[in-house]
Amino acid sequence: MDPAGGCPHAANARLLSRGAVTAVVLPGGVEGMAVLGHAALKEFLAHPDVAKDARHFAALRSGAIPDGWPLRTFATVQGMTTADGADHRRLRALVSKAFTTRRVEELRPRIEALTASLLDGLDRAATAGGGVADLRAHFALPLPMGVICELLGVDAAHHDRLHDLSNRIVATDIGPEESTAANREMVEVLSTVAAARTKDPGDDLTSALIAAREENGDRLGPHELIGTLMLTVIAGHETTLNLITNAVRALCTHRDQLDLVLSGGASWADVVEETLRWDSPVSYFPFRYPTRDLTIDGTVIPEGTPVLAGYSAAGRDEKAHGPDAGRFDITRADGTRHLSLGHGAHYCLGAPLARMESTAALRELFTRFPDLDLAVPDSELLRHASFVGNSVRALPVRLHR
Repeated sequence: MDPAGGCPHAANARLLSRGAVTAVVLPGGVEGMAVLGHAALKEFLAHPDVAKDARHFAALRSGAIPDGWPLRTFATVQGMTTADGADHRRLRALVSKAFTTRRVEELRPRIEALTASLLDGLDRAATAGGGVADLRAHFALPLPMGVICELLGVDAAHHDRLHDLSNRIVATDIGPEESTAANREMVEVLSTVAAARTKDPGDDLTSALIAAREENGDRLGPHELIGTLMLTVIAGHETTLNLITNAVRALCTHRDQLDLVLSGGASWADVVEETLRWDSPVSYFPFRYPTRDLTIDGTVIPEGTPVLAGYSAAGRDEKAHGPDAGRFDITRADGTRHLSLGHGAHYCLGAPLARMESTAALRELFTRFPDLDLAVPDSELLRHASFVGNSVRALPVRLHR
């Protein structure tokens, strides 16, 4: 895997040509595997002999993985993404209360108000910038970051720092010292948040998690609390940030599809689902480990191997999505038939919120600025320095022709 990231789709096609499951070399020369094909990934994600707990990571268990390994946090952070069985159900039950359909629907007025305010700010930024503004920085980022931090009870003063640290944690091209420092600082910031909510509880998820810990003793330990907050901050804004960014890029480079949705021939929900499939906000997510030698699609994955879930590759798998899988088409039949928000026990808890935020953002953005277009050629946009997140670093746009 290229630690520098970049556009994943050409590399995905090459890997898929070798099979639905393939060996990969992770940063630092660590040997792993990736599951790329749609059917193979769906089977793997729900397989009972696949674990998330790093105790099953053979190389980590043997001491072969250094402390500063860039992907170590994905394996060792304590929380839902590294828990199995009863532990996973316990943690998920605590967090899921903040993401029920009812709770998400209650957030709709707040999301719509924040969207309108951010569009005003985007307009001002474009006016100050000679007609050009970075949509990612002024709109796609502050919307999900504002919502998730409000859910968690995180003060606005921490937003920018948490986003910067999130970027560094998911980056795959940084050195051991920077990786270790980013993780340490993220823990420090979130510990400050937890301390503030312990002293002054509110109607937020952090306060609820702390209360659950105190009321039930062993239900949520301090490391699990910080790990859960870290997961919620990163997943709660990075995925939606990339989804909104990728959808705007797709519509700007496929004007026929934009015209179709603006004319009522398709819905904004269709745009969101096709973007999730065609340009998944997460490219490869670490890690899962077979608890025994496992055969998936005819390929053996040895016990204890770190495995990447190849969401961006599965989204363009022609065996699942047809010979035109590489085409962006919001009228595609069975548009929700993708795995970009996961599958099985670890399916994304925040999926309803991500869908609501993205649908509202795109609808209001293009209703207000129907002529919005890229300010530079799509080929000149710089990509993420990560093979985990999949998007561009900035999205300069013109709001008016």
